Amino acid sequence: MRLIDRVLGGRHDDGIAEPLHRLEHRDAVDTLVIESAAIERRRFRATTTRGADVALALPRDQSLFDGAVLVLEPDDALVVRVTTPKWLRFVPRDAAAAVELGYSAGNLHWRVRFDGPTLLVAMEGPAESYHARLKGLIDAGKVVAEEGTKDA
Repeated sequence: MRLIDRVLGGRHDDGIAEPLHRLEHRDAVDTLVIESAAIERRRFRATTTRGADVALALPRDQSLFDGAVLVLEPDDALVVRVTTPKWLRFVPRDAAAAVELGYSAGNLHWRVRFDGPTLLVAMEGPAESYHARLKGLIDAGKVVAEEGTKDA
C-alpha cells in the first residue's frame, strides 16, 4: 500500500509536465480514477487502473482535481482522472410537481442541477433506482423521466 499525503501539482505545471511526458512515453504513468462526486474527499483507499493499492491522506489545504499529480518519481508517476457524471433528466408537469420533485430529491440527498424547469440528477447508481424512488410522481403523471442521460 502506497501512502499519498500531498498533491505535487497539476500535469501541465512547470517542472511536472516534461518529466511526466517522458514517463508517459515509457508507459510508466498509472492513473487513479475518481468519480466527480468523491473529488472533495481527502482520506480514502483506492486501487489504481494498474491495480496498485493507495491510501490518500491529504491536508485540508489541498484538493484533488482532474490532472493532479500524486507521485512523480524517476520510474513512475500517478495522475488523477476525474470521471464526468451522467445526469438523469426529470421534467415536472407544473409548479406543484416541481416542489414535490425538489423535496424528494433533497430528502434523498441527490446531487442536482437545473436546466430551466428540468431537474438534472447526477447518476451515482443505476438509473432504475432513481426512477423507483420517483415512481409515485412518474406514475401519477406529475413528472416525466426523459430517456437517456446527459454528460455534465
